[in-house]
Amino acid sequence: MKKKIGVKILGTGSYFPKKVLTNLDLEKIVDTSDEWISTRTGIKERRVSEKNEPTSELAFKASTEALKFANILPGQIDMILVATVTPDMLFPSTACFLQTKLNISSVPAFDLSASCSGFIYGISIAKAFIESGLYKKILLVGVDELTKITDWTDRNTCVLFGDGAGAMVLSASYEDDDILSVFLGADGSYSNLLFLPAGGTSKPTTLDTINEKLHTIKMHGKEVFRVAVPKMVLAAEKALKFSEKRLEDIKLFIPHQANMRIIEAVAKKMGIPMDKVFVNIHKTGNVSSATTITALDEAIKTGRLKNGDIVELVAFGGGFTWGAAVIKI
Repeated sequence: MKKKIGVKILGTGSYFPKKVLTNLDLEKIVDTSDEWISTRTGIKERRVSEKNEPTSELAFKASTEALKFANILPGQIDMILVATVTPDMLFPSTACFLQTKLNISSVPAFDLSASCSGFIYGISIAKAFIESGLYKKILLVGVDELTKITDWTDRNTCVLFGDGAGAMVLSASYEDDDILSVFLGADGSYSNLLFLPAGGTSKPTTLDTINEKLHTIKMHGKEVFRVAVPKMVLAAEKALKFSEKRLEDIKLFIPHQANMRIIEAVAKKMGIPMDKVFVNIHKTGNVSSATTITALDEAIKTGRLKNGDIVELVAFGGGFTWGAAVIKI
């Protein structure tokens, strides 16, 4: 009987731009305060990329770290996946720009768009490709520069977002299977609650769309919260069931870092104590596709996780999309 192909996580990496934007800085830009932002979101600061620092550059730096940690040369990678909603340009894909920066040639490279759930969607895709036997080593990146599509006059949204990138190297294995389960979901009927109106074919760029600030994030926060919490709980519970693990088996729960109130509500509904929930939103803000992988990388690098530990990632984002993955480190 042919032995089943499993998926081994070889390494992770992350990168955040050097520029820090604090709540005190935002007080000088819009009508807000550190107390208002901290109380409602849990965010104290976020990182902001430079004008000449595109998404692919953040992806490159996170990927370089992940490859080094995995002890893998770029040339050993045979597929590149990039989860992002802020590509360098509509085409070519950011994955192709990353491929060039890594000096990798002739391997498939493409972007996927699932907003804040993007990295977990990417895990599912990478898992399927590896288990099929088509590819052996995949570089998966979650990266976004939301500050470049933010309306800095809208105090309800501009306080939330930051820039960052995380990467993971996954490999085929006959001995290990680190991706224990993945659950994905989506419901496009909620698309009008969190979206970027212009720049696509439904509303091409014009002077009017620019003047009306339609190229920036629009969000109805209260409505998003009402859907996000139950969908994240559903995804986390489904993935846990599929993995045949129990909550007690989970060393660390890593939710999408969107809003501290959402994180606490999800943990409470699932009965997870906050000391088992990883939180870094206070220093990163919401970095969309990059939140779960950068948090995972930090948890590994700071010793919160060790080899053999079981972790659950869960996310929710525009679309709406949601997903969860139970993985072994």
